[in-house]
Amino acid sequence: MKVLSVAALGVFLGANITEGCLLVRYWRSLAPADFFAWYAANDRRLLGFFGPLTTITTLIVLATAAIAVWTRAAGRWPMAIAAGLMVVAVLMFPLYFQGVNARFAGGIIAPADLPGALARWELWHWVRTAIAGGALLAAMSSSR
Repeated sequence: MKVLSVAALGVFLGANITEGCLLVRYWRSLAPADFFAWYAANDRRLLGFFGPLTTITTLIVLATAAIAVWTRAAGRWPMAIAAGLMVVAVLMFPLYFQGVNARFAGGIIAPADLPGALARWELWHWVRTAIAGGALLAAMSSSR
């Protein structure tokens, strides 16, 4: 289970890094009208990819942590930390990303405000990515 957790966290982290490095850079290169059109056309695809990936990763890590704590396995506390960090990463979606993503998809941000909104989105995305990186490191250290 620990290996599966590390693998899932690695895929989750890699997907977030890719989104931050490729998609955000692309989004910031677009004119506001083009960005809003792109986001409206692709919002469901992003959710369709990241939603299941996040859910599956979180469930695997939570199950691994629960089993490790229940059985008093070596490395149970780093695995519990990994699970806690994944819960924080998941909670960031309804607390921040869900609303702003809906505003992007609806094109209801003033074009002049879009650069600032994207900068804030990017900052919160990198915070979430760092949290996922911390979860991965904790899960990896649980196997020692």
